[in-house]
Amino acid sequence: MTQALILIDLQNDFCPGGALAVDDGDATIAVANRLAAEFHQRGEPVIATQDWHPARHGSFASVSGEAVNTLGELNGLPQIWWPDHAIQHTPGADFHPALDRTLIDAVFHKGEQPDIDSYSAFFDNGHRRQTGLDVWLRERGITRLVMMGLATDYCVKFSVLDALQLGYEVEVIAEGCRGVNLQPQDSAQALADMATSGALIRQ
Repeated sequence: MTQALILIDLQNDFCPGGALAVDDGDATIAVANRLAAEFHQRGEPVIATQDWHPARHGSFASVSGEAVNTLGELNGLPQIWWPDHAIQHTPGADFHPALDRTLIDAVFHKGEQPDIDSYSAFFDNGHRRQTGLDVWLRERGITRLVMMGLATDYCVKFSVLDALQLGYEVEVIAEGCRGVNLQPQDSAQALADMATSGALIRQ
């Protein structure tokens, strides 16, 4: 069995001081570096994703004219209106400076289409377009994914659920995840949902 480590959106905007900061988000970086070093030493690939929005992305509250963190609709899909974040080629979209990029074998961008959000590392939220991640993994015979990152209740959750649907075996490193938690239990519920769907949750 060949496995890969998937680091989800370890970007400045999701860490303290960022535009869409997750509480304690930067605590994930040390976990990522430790795991990435272990995978690298074994010759197993380390993949990182980046939320990579064009300016004035349709998911932004500033574009919709609605209040931040409220629910609406974008392109026929439910949409939370987020603060402007992870805008391409800005410091906020860059990886956290403490992340050891020398251990990363490939980077995949998501959220590039202005008319639809993309929480998952594999698909946009409507499953209308794929990133290149699934093809990249299959070309290398990878069947098992170890996943962690930001944020538990959105991009990690939907990446894990899609990976399971695509037939991968998935292990989630809970200590390497932190959530947005618009509702206090969102992250705990996300981990429960991932487990119910077949993911192994490792604390």
